[in-house]
Amino acid sequence: MIEDNRLERMLLEEYILRYNFLKIAGSFHNPVESLEFIQRGTTDLLFIDVDMPIMSGIEFLRSLPVVPPTILTTAYTEYAIQGFELEVLDYLVKPISFERFLRSCNKAREYCTFQASRKQQTEVEETAGHFFVKCDGRIEKVQYDELVFVEAMLNYVVLHTESRKLIVHHTIKGISEQLPSKHFIKIHKSTIININKVKSIDGNEIDLGKSKVIISQNLQENVIKEIIRDRMLKR
Repeated sequence: MIEDNRLERMLLEEYILRYNFLKIAGSFHNPVESLEFIQRGTTDLLFIDVDMPIMSGIEFLRSLPVVPPTILTTAYTEYAIQGFELEVLDYLVKPISFERFLRSCNKAREYCTFQASRKQQTEVEETAGHFFVKCDGRIEKVQYDELVFVEAMLNYVVLHTESRKLIVHHTIKGISEQLPSKHFIKIHKSTIININKVKSIDGNEIDLGKSKVIISQNLQENVIKEIIRDRMLKR
């Protein structure tokens, strides 16, 4: 959790201790202090205050390449639209009652259960080696080993395969959650690549054969490590 007010942070911690589904993994008084922890990618649920000095909760979430499941807390209601644009799970207005906190946590629990189910389904689909998408009124079959990269385009994503492009009404986040993580990696907020299609890496540019894509600066180190995976030939 990230909350600059000590008393409100203590209240949230007390609420969390009452709810068996949750366990406090980290508690911070500002976003900058939490950055290293968040970037590990192990956060299952984030409670974050909107109104904080240095950087607001909204600004912090926008700076992250991947936003973890998040519940916003604030004394004001005018940030709700911005929060839901970031696909947060819920929006708690202070003072937060335990009853309202409980409803929010139940929503988060349902989301986590659903995501676990989707992950299991993805593993099954990965074994099958393909998935289906709806494109121009047709249901199209896409082989994982033919998909080169995915790019976001407004409210759509473009699936670039070895032989065609498919424009699908979907979000990059939704696609990312359904692709097998050991073969696909998000290199930019708008780009996912098939690791097996990488021909070369030159600085922040990845050559995928017919296309070249750019790695986000704040993801570059982790992306390169994930692509190489200790397979760099040593002298």
